[in-house]
Amino acid sequence: MSGVAAELHGSASEYWATELPALSPSMLVSRRAGAGSAFPFDAPNVQYVHFARNAIYHLARQWRLDGGEVLMPAYFHGVELEALLAAGARPRFFAVRNGMRVDPEDVIDAITPATRAVYLIHYAGFPGPADAIEAICRARGLLFLEDCALALLSKAGSRPLGSFGDAAVFCLYKTLPTPDGGAVVMKEGRLEFVGVTPNFLGAARTTAAAVLTSLERGGGVMRSMARCVKAVGKAATPRAQAEWVDVGTQHFGTADVDLLMSSVSHRIVAAQDFTAIVEARRRNYLQLRSLLSDLAEPVHAALPDGVCPLFYPFTTGRKLELWTRLRAAGVQAVLFWLGGDHGPRPGEFPDVDVLRRTVLELPCHQDMTAEKIERLARLVRRELAAIG
Repeated sequence: MSGVAAELHGSASEYWATELPALSPSMLVSRRAGAGSAFPFDAPNVQYVHFARNAIYHLARQWRLDGGEVLMPAYFHGVELEALLAAGARPRFFAVRNGMRVDPEDVIDAITPATRAVYLIHYAGFPGPADAIEAICRARGLLFLEDCALALLSKAGSRPLGSFGDAAVFCLYKTLPTPDGGAVVMKEGRLEFVGVTPNFLGAARTTAAAVLTSLERGGGVMRSMARCVKAVGKAATPRAQAEWVDVGTQHFGTADVDLLMSSVSHRIVAAQDFTAIVEARRRNYLQLRSLLSDLAEPVHAALPDGVCPLFYPFTTGRKLELWTRLRAAGVQAVLFWLGGDHGPRPGEFPDVDVLRRTVLELPCHQDMTAEKIERLARLVRRELAAIG
């Protein structure tokens, strides 16, 4: 989420189509057999951290990238770049083309004698050229880091994203209804750092708020009771201490870099049906594409096998206006990556400028029903027609 979006985020209970899936109370008590059978959860050396950005920082330190050049795509969020900079790495950017495409030749052209590592982002669940980048790095003795923060549960063909690089990082709470959580998998060894268990009250407060928000959407008496409990809890519960950082923060901080994932997030992960999640997201994505592609061009022309879409990204020349209208109508659309500090100058990568200016994303997560998808598509068509 961009800084602008964060400022205007509002309460999730105000939306009937939320950006992220909701936490059901049953997930706190149930465990599904075989729930850990998806990558990276079944990787023998998987480690869990509070934020994926923390793992990026520790990887850069462990790989001794201080002063070394890291090639990374010119289309990025910003917090991952801040983590690399904090670890002392020097970023050098390569192009991202229309359709969020990375051309391996652009990566090769960006390599210099100072290059130590290549950083590849898989956008919105869709795989970048991980096999080609893996081969490039092997041939040149470079480290390869896969950023799967937006691509949990996705595959390139039959191979999970995150299994190509020397290391891969994942953000769990973008796909699963956890209050926090990132994962890191290394091809060899483990991340070496002394982790700190997050503050229990912070985790409990965030989880309780998520459950109550879910109950609020039920309407009637349940909504009234949930709002009452939330109001009392907000007044009685102290804000999270330094050992807990709420998700949605837009910047990296070294003060929180050793935080681990909370125990409640571990429990929620164990309650997920990963196969059903992928199937639901793909079904919702395809339904949105069938209803909107004639009016709002999707960023990705196809949905390849194995892809678990994070959102439904499409392009519009009225991005900010449409986003504002949709949120006013109860749709938590995502104002994706407007830009930030430390990156390339405008005009240096024209295709990236267009992506930042035109890409808007709609929710297609596992909580969205066929009826909600139809309602969402009708609303998008109405608002696009209204703004011309």
